Amino acid sequence: MLYHISVPDPQTRFLDITYTIPEINSEQIEIQLPAWRPGRYELQNFAKNIQFIEATSPAGHKLALHKVTKDRWRVGTAGQNEVRIHYTYYASIQNAGSSYVDEELWYLNFINFCMYTEGRISEPYRVELDLPDGYQIACGLPPAGKNTLSARDFYQLVDSPMLASETLQKCEYEVRGIQFKIWMHGNLKPNWRRIERDFRRFSREQIGMIGEFPEKDYHFLNLILPNAFYHGVEHQNSTMIVLGPDDEGEGLYSDLLGVSSHELFHAWNIIRIRPAELLPYDFTKENYFQTCFVAEGCTTYYGDLFLRRAGVFNDDAYVKELQVYMKRHFESSAHAAQSLAESSFDLWLDGYEKGIPNRKVSVYHKGALVALILDLYLRKKTNHAQSLDDVMRLLWVRFGKPFVGYTLEDYISIVEEVAGESLEWYWNECIFSATPLEDRLNEALAFVGLQMSVFSNGNVQLNVLDDFKAQVQREKWLETVQVLTIEEEELEDGDEEE
Repeated sequence: MLYHISVPDPQTRFLDITYTIPEINSEQIEIQLPAWRPGRYELQNFAKNIQFIEATSPAGHKLALHKVTKDRWRVGTAGQNEVRIHYTYYASIQNAGSSYVDEELWYLNFINFCMYTEGRISEPYRVELDLPDGYQIACGLPPAGKNTLSARDFYQLVDSPMLASETLQKCEYEVRGIQFKIWMHGNLKPNWRRIERDFRRFSREQIGMIGEFPEKDYHFLNLILPNAFYHGVEHQNSTMIVLGPDDEGEGLYSDLLGVSSHELFHAWNIIRIRPAELLPYDFTKENYFQTCFVAEGCTTYYGDLFLRRAGVFNDDAYVKELQVYMKRHFESSAHAAQSLAESSFDLWLDGYEKGIPNRKVSVYHKGALVALILDLYLRKKTNHAQSLDDVMRLLWVRFGKPFVGYTLEDYISIVEEVAGESLEWYWNECIFSATPLEDRLNEALAFVGLQMSVFSNGNVQLNVLDDFKAQVQREKWLETVQVLTIEEEELEDGDEEE
């Protein structure tokens, strides 16, 4: 399978695409454009951005092409063993799941515009890019020649976004044999030494907690805009991040750390530790699942926790981030009618819009809070011998590493195995009902010397209590899991001399 992509006139924002389908032995084939993209569980209807489409033989003779659904076409092959689909796609949006081209940048999410042939989704793909001279490519896909990328199948192709430009900036670092690359495009001068130090620390913390990394390399792709923006999307061995404004300084850097740590943990949690309902992805329709509170809630909780454990955040910065989750939940959806499991299932309905009052909860914010409740409960019960870390490690060993999907029942079983008891109260109050969280949350927080207050005007505040015994527990909760090698200790010593 071959894609050839060009941009004849960048000002128009149109991609010119030719999809070559070889080795055909049937009178007709069907081609499918994905209706949604992994990482955002709503129908996206990418086909609305196709301006023109036709099917031809290698000699250029037109073939019959009929639309079957909003994003599926049937092609009459007329006895040809190779068919070419030529179409134009409007790439004009700059968010972490879109595609955009101009005179200086190609930003491509192949999920937006690449089709697959029914029955042949697992075949290898090659992408040829008609890039301007001097452009550098940033992408998780391996190169297969100049301006050419290869993918083992359609799933890998569409899980690998790409930036290409003459003005890309980059730094690299290595953790436990894994190569990491941080790419930047935008009007900024990164402090690469600081970025490399902090990214290396939280990457090492995450790998140290799970014990291994799923991939051989990993790419942080960053598009920095002049306007306010915050969006990140996880991918197989990369993440696409769009942030702004580019002149925000420390605010921009804090956002970069937070979203990058979150997205990196997704390399385990959802990319490999994946709900059974999403394995494999069905790109033609909704893939309903109840466990997004695990996929996004646990990831949101761990994203900032890793920054604290790694020493990138101090206690004050971490408490501030915890307060953000609490404010977003208690000030907007504390009295919502839906449970976390129901809101997970209904992401496909209204998960990414404001929605009607008091209907849904956020799988990110409430999901993070119930992850915190569970983690601190396990730590208190076992004096930190068991924690949510153990749950995530078991999910990795049993489901992520062998790459088999887990069910809601599997998650419940592993949590209760780690707890050594039934946690009916947790499932009933935190996951399957709309019971208010305030009491359970404060009960958990008290163990580590924190207290949340919800005032009559709806404001939320998280306070650190003057309690020495609880402070000791807090330090155990937030302590690093890293055991540094001699080389890593030398790197850390060098950073401190900055």
